[in-house]
Amino acid sequence: MKDANGWIEALALQPHPEGGFFRETYRSEEVIFQDSLPDRFAGERSFSTAIYYLLEGNDFSAFHRIHQDEVWHFYDGASLTIHVISPDGSYSAAVLGRNILKGQAPQFVVPGGCLFAVEVNDRSSFVLAGCTVAPGFDFADFEMPSAKQLLDSFPQHKALIERLTR
Repeated sequence: MKDANGWIEALALQPHPEGGFFRETYRSEEVIFQDSLPDRFAGERSFSTAIYYLLEGNDFSAFHRIHQDEVWHFYDGASLTIHVISPDGSYSAAVLGRNILKGQAPQFVVPGGCLFAVEVNDRSSFVLAGCTVAPGFDFADFEMPSAKQLLDSFPQHKALIERLTR
């Protein structure tokens, strides 16, 4: 596939609230009951879920967080940067892509409870990735704070927050 539109059509991807396009590809039929999960979960969750996720070069995944760890998998296109702000305000970033010799990785885990945003490193390209979440993703676990909320908590990351929020 040579462009984002080809992947979007071939994989039947739909717009995602944080930006980009996605389609859930797996949701475990088995569940973890609420009484076996940490208190941060309000209900049962599937064992695991997985999605395809595509970002076009001029788009971004806005800062958001979920309760679970999220494993990112690189599939195709340009490399991407995952920007992470931990609850204590520390910043880190990871670059996913094919070029291992230049520090890129094919996978990265965003720890649960951390804020993160994603952007394509080549604005003229796209990235196709996958995300796996365990316990499985539920929109009840999803939070996408406003720029004001993030700036009130993390003013030291002003430029990044203003660039990667909606």
